[in-house]
Amino acid sequence: MNDDTIRLVTIGRIIRRRWRLLTILAVVGALVGYGTSLLFPPRYTTSASVLLPGAWEERELLTQTEIATSSVVLDHAADTLHWTGISGSDLRDEVGAKAADGNIIKISGTADTPERAQQLSDQVAQQFVTFAARLVDDNTDPEEAAQLEELQQMVVQTSRRITDLADSADPGQTVESVQTRTELEKLRTSLQEAITKLDQADPASNKANMVVMGPAARPTGEAPPTRMQLVVGGALLFFLLAVIGHLTAARMSRRLRTQPEIAAALGSALLGTVDVPGERTAHRPEDRGPWARIRRLIGVDVRWDIPAPQTSGDEAGRQIRYRRVCARLRDEVSAPRRLLVVVPDGDEIARRAAEQLVAVAESDPSPSSSSEGHPMLRVVGVSVSRPMVPDRGDESGALVVLSAGSWTAGELAGIAEACADADHEVVGIVLAGLVQARDTRSAGRPREAATPVLAVGYDAKGSSG
Repeated sequence: MNDDTIRLVTIGRIIRRRWRLLTILAVVGALVGYGTSLLFPPRYTTSASVLLPGAWEERELLTQTEIATSSVVLDHAADTLHWTGISGSDLRDEVGAKAADGNIIKISGTADTPERAQQLSDQVAQQFVTFAARLVDDNTDPEEAAQLEELQQMVVQTSRRITDLADSADPGQTVESVQTRTELEKLRTSLQEAITKLDQADPASNKANMVVMGPAARPTGEAPPTRMQLVVGGALLFFLLAVIGHLTAARMSRRLRTQPEIAAALGSALLGTVDVPGERTAHRPEDRGPWARIRRLIGVDVRWDIPAPQTSGDEAGRQIRYRRVCARLRDEVSAPRRLLVVVPDGDEIARRAAEQLVAVAESDPSPSSSSEGHPMLRVVGVSVSRPMVPDRGDESGALVVLSAGSWTAGELAGIAEACADADHEVVGIVLAGLVQARDTRSAGRPREAATPVLAVGYDAKGSSG
């Protein structure tokens, strides 16, 4: 196909003409998704929040998330839960932690029941807080802690001494006494600020005081992917794969669609194009097997990669096209003679056009007195896989009738070689196109219903799908 293959109109054409197949594949995908959900039990997820007071940098928060899912914390949580056959390593894939806004660590737990998911999240959060506090206590130097406490006591004593000095200063309202008391108040304020900063700098006073912000909420729904998500996802996946498969097959198709390509493959000239009404015809005996019925049931017996048939004119206009082709054919041959009308097996459009062409040639033998009449035509079906044309007898030439976009260059070249092997010259090519017939029919309809007697039976197999 050309670059228009991936246009939305092409996808719409696939959906319209292959909706049965796409529906069946979507149902199959939904069943596959349902079967997948049976192999994996439902999972439930919930989370517990841990508040980290104080000032924390981003890298410190990331470190805390790693600690929350460390093997030490998970081993303690598994020992506390006492779940049969569940160890800390088994919980590694079921527990997650991430840093949220406001110095909050969210610890999530996943289990096969809502109760177990809630218990897992709460227990891991509690073990994380306990381990973090113990870790801070273990990393604190006892000598530094003693020195810090001694410094704080000295600051308190100094503050009291400043208060005493301020009280014993000259209670008068002299300038010197006022300045002295002001300086003492500033010194006391500075000492109080220093104490506050010391308290904030103490790691044991803030970063060890992590708080679990309540128990985890019990989950009310399954964790994704849920059974419904798997069913819908399977149906959508199979639907998309079917559409992509149609587009890929169309892009890789080597079927000839243009008149010059077809003429070059057969090595002959194009005599013209004829229209075939897109009426539903009775199925031949060859098309009534089980596989043919299945193909018709799922809608793959109709080609999707050809444009919708255009509305044709009346029956008289279509007959004019056939008569013009017969006239050109008469001009191509030197004298009236018998010709084979070669139609590829499976090309139903070309078969109907060939029969109509034979009927027109028989009903209109000579349009003018100077003409010696149209050639006598006989329709034969040729298999494209193993082309075989009857040997030259009464017929001395071949007219190939086919529809565009149905055959590759190699298949058409094989038909041309089969004609040459049977000593038949390909005198011309006729392209048949499907059109949409109007509801109203002409009253004076020509002899279209008269089906010509075929000397060689048309043994087409398959369809143009």
